[in-house]
Amino acid sequence: MCGRFVSTTTPSDLADLLRASVWPAAEALAPSWNVAPTDRVPGVLERVDRETGELTRQVRSLRWGLVPSWSKDPGSGARMINARVETAHEKPAFRKAFKERRCVVPADGYFEWRPVPAAEGCKAYKQPYYLHRPDGGLLLMAGLYEFWRDRAVEHDDDPAAWLVTCTVLTTEATDAAGRIHDRMPVTLAADALGAWLDPSVTDPGEVRDLLHAPAGELRVRPVATTVNSVRNDGPRLLDPVEDPLPEVTGGHYT
Repeated sequence: MCGRFVSTTTPSDLADLLRASVWPAAEALAPSWNVAPTDRVPGVLERVDRETGELTRQVRSLRWGLVPSWSKDPGSGARMINARVETAHEKPAFRKAFKERRCVVPADGYFEWRPVPAAEGCKAYKQPYYLHRPDGGLLLMAGLYEFWRDRAVEHDDDPAAWLVTCTVLTTEATDAAGRIHDRMPVTLAADALGAWLDPSVTDPGEVRDLLHAPAGELRVRPVATTVNSVRNDGPRLLDPVEDPLPEVTGGHYT
């Protein structure tokens, strides 16, 4: 799964890198080294502009944790931060978005945890690891997004009437990621971005074919347990520490 990640690239820089325009609400997003469920994150998607009729690529502010359009309240989002790529096309919460509302959630990297058993003088705890691209480039995590209408707000054109949420697709973990956790985010290569975001591609089989392989290997790095609390943030969360489970990572990390 992916339950915490790092997002430090500004929306304007994402727009330049991914050839998109910046939705005004996204401009207020600050860098975070400890993104948690229900936080707002930058997402990249393509939608038809209502005024011009043209398909536009946008960087938008999305709340992490998908809320289906038919939900009575937005509370379910915290439980839907991930969707399994093997079944998202058929699950009621995700299948419509899988066909029509796909996005990418750019990340510097993400965190996973392994349990460390209790030892003499030390309680059991969860050791965090940071997973990232070897070249330090962005992970383009494949996601889905959805609109939820707050019926307590009277008018459709009131921005407060709409909540836009997202989920990150996961797949079976491979390589270094598989030594830490059995699931990992689905990532896209840059040349697959256009097809993945294209809302005119609606056949579930064709959509799934876009995700046939992970976009490159990952490196893994043990980091301090400071990241375990969502209250902590800052670049020092990525500082490496001694690995208490070298038999898991094989001692190969950066």
